[in-house]
Amino acid sequence: MYKYQQISEKIRKKIVNGNFKAGGVLPDQNKLARDFGTTRITIRKAIQALIIEGIVYTKRGAGTFVRKDYMQNLDDMGNAIDKPLGTTHTHPNKKVTSKVLSLNARLPTNEEQSSLMISSTEPVYVIERVRYIDNKVYSYEHTIMPTAVAEITEDVLHHSIYQYLTDECHLTITGSHRIVRAAKATQKDVEAMGVEKDEPVLVIEQVSYLEDGEPFEFSESHFPYQTNQVTADIDLNV
Repeated sequence: MYKYQQISEKIRKKIVNGNFKAGGVLPDQNKLARDFGTTRITIRKAIQALIIEGIVYTKRGAGTFVRKDYMQNLDDMGNAIDKPLGTTHTHPNKKVTSKVLSLNARLPTNEEQSSLMISSTEPVYVIERVRYIDNKVYSYEHTIMPTAVAEITEDVLHHSIYQYLTDECHLTITGSHRIVRAAKATQKDVEAMGVEKDEPVLVIEQVSYLEDGEPFEFSESHFPYQTNQVTADIDLNV
């Protein structure tokens, strides 16, 4: 078990025992790091694990809070950690294909640095592709991934990235934190998916994690409203 997992378990026990109250705010990450004799980066990974489990949530500028319904999420923990299996895995009996729109590398933005826990000098891939199921448009994906995670080629993008990471790169994907919202189709959606401008689309923002707690993917996927079903865990920040 990684150290961040051990600390995550200790924080979880403090929540269950009432040391950290439902609806209350956790000590800041610097204090938690001192209390547990570790680094702030390890504390951040531990908190991210609790976010994925639906036990805590963060408010920018206000801190990390214990969910009021955390006991229900603890009871459902087996389902709370939803592995980001990808389109190919979730549609095993259908033909899944991809159209690669772009594959580039650049330095990360401030938001990407924060979400992926990387520095301003660590380059990232910028991946755009359209996914099809049985030759019908399923989604438009915009993905940011640190180049240090794996070598990504256009050939990889025509297949399953997650399968490549697990089977070829021997990485273990453990979970993801998602926010689901509705939006109006942008000009990029029009060009990528052939939808009408301002039509409703489903948007899933996702940060996915490896076994050691490192974020490896910061993505935003858009789905036409005609898409029948999308499975995701929802963070309402309440």
